[in-house]
Amino acid sequence: MRQLFELCGADRDVCYSPFAWRVHLCLLHKGLDFERVPLKFLEKEPLTPANSKTVPVLRDGDTWLKDSFDIALYLDQTYPDNPLFGSDIAIAQARFINGWLDRTVVMGLFPLVTADIAALQDAENGAYYRETREKRLGAPLEEVQARRDDMLPAFQVALAPARLALAHGPYLAGARPGWMDYALFGNFMWARIVSPFELLDTGDALYAWRERMLDLFGGVGRAAKRGFRHAA
Repeated sequence: MRQLFELCGADRDVCYSPFAWRVHLCLLHKGLDFERVPLKFLEKEPLTPANSKTVPVLRDGDTWLKDSFDIALYLDQTYPDNPLFGSDIAIAQARFINGWLDRTVVMGLFPLVTADIAALQDAENGAYYRETREKRLGAPLEEVQARRDDMLPAFQVALAPARLALAHGPYLAGARPGWMDYALFGNFMWARIVSPFELLDTGDALYAWRERMLDLFGGVGRAAKRGFRHAA
């Protein structure tokens, strides 16, 4: 049995964790079947076998893994067909990219959608999310998100390395998508599912790349249920 434990809102069909989406797409890249297991913030007990309190967690038979990057490495080692990385050098480079994504992209995107995430939760999980995130941000979620129009240009500038890579091919990994595409795209799935706020201009090379990514694997990204009202 293979299971991917993901983060959901009050509606368990709305699964939005950027890190879980990274793993989701890596599993599809490998052609591996898996069951999605949506969990709310406070539902931590199912993650105990992986010694984790956060998603994503992957169960592959008797093997339990946490951390999206470690899971991707495991998938390549265990299922070598259709590699996500391709070489030891690529893995070393991916560690650098992973740090950029987590420190720059995720942290830059979070304040742009933080109140929208709170709106997806039930009362108990919403209270937990608000208390922990407002402590981290030092301000009410709505106050932080209200500044997102002013914060967006800096976030878009931070994505410049990805635009430069797309000047050389349709995907960050080249002619075909690889781990780095799934790792960055997971963040855009996070935003797409939780918020109507548009992050990219239509003329941006990343906008066209995101459209290609939404169509991968039969359009799984495009078909994912969105959590806000009146989603297109």
